[in-house]
Amino acid sequence: MIKLAEIINITSGIDYHLKHGLALHENVYRYSSREFIDLFAQARQLYSEGKIDLIQADIDLILETDIGEYGIYEGTQVPLDLPMLNEAEYQGKKVQLNKPKRGGSKKFYVYVKNPKTGKVKKVAFGAKDGGGNLAVKLKDPKRRKAFADRHNCKDKKDKTKAGYWSCRVGRYWKSLGGSKNYPGYW
Repeated sequence: MIKLAEIINITSGIDYHLKHGLALHENVYRYSSREFIDLFAQARQLYSEGKIDLIQADIDLILETDIGEYGIYEGTQVPLDLPMLNEAEYQGKKVQLNKPKRGGSKKFYVYVKNPKTGKVKKVAFGAKDGGGNLAVKLKDPKRRKAFADRHNCKDKKDKTKAGYWSCRVGRYWKSLGGSKNYPGYW
């Protein structure tokens, strides 16, 4: 658990963790997002200055890894101690993996790496032909819950299937042009 000593210029992420008694490893941000990494960077700095107290698991993360730090790889700044594959090739073009986008044969699409074959696959999901008048109704919590229940979202674990991404579209809503992200119910 993080405890507040005396902190000035605190980010909203650290502030949220402090107010809710959340440990760093219970990070509220999406894994590998800029906010996820920056939370560890600020916590590392505050811990080294003696301004916050951490539980032992978080101290180990801060002292034994480089999470929250950046390095340069092939001329590109990359986060350290954060295993991820951002870019891949699909049909001869460079694509970002696991980042849904609008368009394609359905309302949304995403490129994923099939763990069985090691090949990149394009997964289209959402309403056919862009959905026309079918809107994604994420603002209403009751509708999000009904969708999650109806589609059995808590059991969808395969990233190579459209159902996985349909159930999680709310988590990426801001990057798809929405005003904010909406968590799921599973």
